[in-house]
Amino acid sequence: MIREAAVQAIQVPGSLAVGGRRWFRDRVGESGCAVYRLAAAGRPDDDLYLKMGRGSCIGDLVDEMTRLRWLAPFLPVPPLHGFVLEAEAAWLLTGRQPGQTACQLLEADPGAAPALAGALARFLRRLHAVPVERCPFNADHRLRMAAARDRIDAGLVDETDFDEARLGMSAEQVWAELLAAMPASFDRVVTHGDFSLDNLFVVDGEVVGCIDLGRVGIADRWQDLAILWNSLKEFGEDAAQAMLDAYGIALDPARRDFHLRLDELF
Repeated sequence: MIREAAVQAIQVPGSLAVGGRRWFRDRVGESGCAVYRLAAAGRPDDDLYLKMGRGSCIGDLVDEMTRLRWLAPFLPVPPLHGFVLEAEAAWLLTGRQPGQTACQLLEADPGAAPALAGALARFLRRLHAVPVERCPFNADHRLRMAAARDRIDAGLVDETDFDEARLGMSAEQVWAELLAAMPASFDRVVTHGDFSLDNLFVVDGEVVGCIDLGRVGIADRWQDLAILWNSLKEFGEDAAQAMLDAYGIALDPARRDFHLRLDELF
């Protein structure tokens, strides 16, 4: 997969120091914002990443900026180099994370999935150990369900992008399944919200940072576990099970399936 393409520089606020760089447009992310890598000639460690959004994406960038600043004392996240908010647009400028994404590593070597799964689980345990009482952000299932219902009513759910288990279903059918199989209980930890292989960076077999933090907040731990389990399952059941073993938790099918159905609606 071609992950980025060279493009012309776009106009940005003067307070963002991005001059003299080559621009590359990201072709992987699904955030709705435009994402660019700004390359420094001969200095890859100095690459910057710019997210730019208009309309509803403005709020997404504000969410990501505030959560990035809050999470930085607890976990390795990209350094914040600048943020500009205007009436019709917002720009978020960050530094790069070292290493490669877990997705890139497994695309190159799918057989490494069980070993890498342990590292991903250890990093997730670090995140879930952040004190809940220190977190000012709510991301629980009730809030997400309300947002999902709004997206269904507005016709914003991409039904062609559902996982294989739900491909061919309508958003309303997924919603009905969601309500019919509501888990009996949820817990409360600090979650990432999109703990997927493209958002986790690895060096020498260990996770060294995470990106795309706009959904960080207090929620059920299976919000993260379900997405990671689903991502690893594509590389075999052994990898998904290795993740659960390293995290130290047994599979909870009800909570896993609830969060996977809910995630389809975003």
